[in-house]
Amino acid sequence: MVKSFFMVTTTQNNWLIYILKCGDGSLYCGITNNLEKRLKKHKGEITGGAKYTRSHWPCKLVYKEKSGSRSEALQREAIIKKMSKDEKQALINLASEH
Repeated sequence: MVKSFFMVTTTQNNWLIYILKCGDGSLYCGITNNLEKRLKKHKGEITGGAKYTRSHWPCKLVYKEKSGSRSEALQREAIIKKMSKDEKQALINLASEH
């Protein structure tokens, strides 16, 4: 969805699915429409981040995938979360090759 206001255009559907690799080697999957802000939340720099990542810091962004809408991002996130750690790592490896 694109909204125009006084000739300024903003996109409302910049949704991403992302995976963080945490300090203990675990993988955290989430969605966002503002990756920079979401990563700050995960670090605890601003309120609202997952407790999991704050307690497993440091975390590194290892994967991101664009989505057409929040609904699609949530569906894809659910699929990724059901994957085994090896399957998630294969997804990360495949993306890093391109």
